[in-house]
Amino acid sequence: MSKPVTRVLTLLELLQTHGLMSGPDIARRLQVDTRTVRRYITSLEELGIPVVTEQGRYGGYQLVAGFKLPPMMFTDEETMAISMGLLAANQLGLAETAPAIASVQAKLERVMPGNLKRRVRAISNSASLILPKAHGPENREDLLLLTDAAHAQQRVRFAYRAENAEPQRREVDPYGIVFRRGHWYMVGFCHLRKALRTFRLDRLSNVVPLSHSFLRPSDFDAASHLNQSMQNVPRQHPVTVLLHTDMATASHYLYGLEGLLQQQDDGLLMDTSTDSVPWFARWLVQMPFEVTIVQPVALWDAVRAHLALVQKNFRLRATMGTEE
Repeated sequence: MSKPVTRVLTLLELLQTHGLMSGPDIARRLQVDTRTVRRYITSLEELGIPVVTEQGRYGGYQLVAGFKLPPMMFTDEETMAISMGLLAANQLGLAETAPAIASVQAKLERVMPGNLKRRVRAISNSASLILPKAHGPENREDLLLLTDAAHAQQRVRFAYRAENAEPQRREVDPYGIVFRRGHWYMVGFCHLRKALRTFRLDRLSNVVPLSHSFLRPSDFDAASHLNQSMQNVPRQHPVTVLLHTDMATASHYLYGLEGLLQQQDDGLLMDTSTDSVPWFARWLVQMPFEVTIVQPVALWDAVRAHLALVQKNFRLRATMGTEE
């Protein structure tokens, strides 16, 4: 949405919330001059929204008395979907979206009937979601450009800097955008590599939409492709472990990794790899079922070291909490 349109809508919100407002006050809040404010007022009037202009020292602009936007009507299911969506977006930790989330919630509550407003607040205050925090400093404008391009099936050009490499210009048909474990990814057909590739958004810059269009495969699932490609990335240390559980339980705790599991008589064999044996050890001990380490021996050493550290910290806290 263009900035002028956004500011006109923000002006409408200000007038509905604050009533009579002076031109200089509006200009300060919108970061424009008073002449631009008058132009925005005219835009509201052209949309059929009645605005009263009061002259004089204490004058300003306000909506005609009694004018209100029609209330939004939602079913219980729609209310739950909206509330959980806002809660999820807020708890992802995307700093730039926090003011927008608060603004959306305020707007919804202002026009909702009382019973739905109470329900939305109850969900916001009582429910929690454990979601991964955002790690990379993704550019919000680039994210919006890429989502628009993926929706319109429009090719984009950008500079991409792979790890420990110089930036390289790429032209890509963006098939979809995925948020995974704290990072945004774009999956698409790279015309440099002539193949499907995955790009982390905090490593690209200078996104430019191009005039070329493309047709995305009708059955393409960006999230599934990303999970599969992540599993197939060659890493430094091969790992084989036997999970003593069933497929349903494993799927709950290893979402997206089911393709790595092979059914055995005494559990599920998992063949994978990692660049960090200590990290894999920390991840492994969180599983709520028994695990047998097949290889490497270094993984067993890392698990023992991690458990010893946990036990030491537990004893330290217990000692500090003991009264004389």
